[in-house]
Amino acid sequence: MTDIEAPEVPRADAEFTVRQRSQTRMVLRRFVRHRAAMISLVVFVLIVLWAFIGPHLWHYSYEKFTPDNSQPPSWKHPFGTDSSGYDGYAQVMRGTQTSLKIALMIGFGSTLVGAVWGAVAGFYRGFVDTVMMRIADLVLTLPLLAIALVISSRSGGSWYWIAIVIAGLTWAYVARVVRSSVLSLREKEFVEAARALGSSDTRIIFRHLLPNALGPIIVNATVLVATGILTETALSFLGFGVQPPDTSLGLLVAQAQTAVDTRPWLFYIPGAFIIAIALTVNFIGDGLRDAFDPRQQRVRQ
Repeated sequence: MTDIEAPEVPRADAEFTVRQRSQTRMVLRRFVRHRAAMISLVVFVLIVLWAFIGPHLWHYSYEKFTPDNSQPPSWKHPFGTDSSGYDGYAQVMRGTQTSLKIALMIGFGSTLVGAVWGAVAGFYRGFVDTVMMRIADLVLTLPLLAIALVISSRSGGSWYWIAIVIAGLTWAYVARVVRSSVLSLREKEFVEAARALGSSDTRIIFRHLLPNALGPIIVNATVLVATGILTETALSFLGFGVQPPDTSLGLLVAQAQTAVDTRPWLFYIPGAFIIAIALTVNFIGDGLRDAFDPRQQRVRQ
């Protein structure tokens, strides 16, 4: 008879290697798998690098005239020129840079103020929560564009003040989202453990609650960046945004609205950059939402 070999039985003392996956690594892995978000991230980074590094490498300045007036796109002027001889390529680079600075500052400022405001309100609840959230509700009822128009008209067209005005009118959206997250998190065991160990309220808010609400905070930050660039475009289009000699994408579109038929490149090229930035930021926000909360992706599917 042929001997039949018995299968090997794992020994009780066999060692198994278990790799611990951190929350950050799992979020990053899910984000990388989101194809639209990854493509959008690459496109957005390329636009940022082009806007901030390109002007130092290009041979024309956005504020210098050239002898070529109203020239269509060519190798010499890839985005054409306007009636005054300004190089469109240099103008769009400068406009993209200014619009990005405004949008990123709005996203950062609104998120910072709103996250802290909502965390404090949700943590203390009661009278403090009522007062703070009624203030946030009041800010939400203000007509964003109308208030921004009035204040921006007195700022002299400075991109810095435009960003501050818009951020001051949009932080309440983040505050409401963070408050709802903190109301749930404050009842968790790790918060009770932190209290038992004698942690101060400030430490609990900034070391335990806000880091655990990071998902919705980051997602709302991306939404505010897209909102910021569109709001800046609207202000500039109405004549209350960035003022010459500086420029922005919204101002370039506003200045070219009368030349759509004769010099369409002056209108459509900066408009395409506005759309590209808004879309890429929104897709990045979609990827981050799915990465932090995979249930959102399953619900949409």
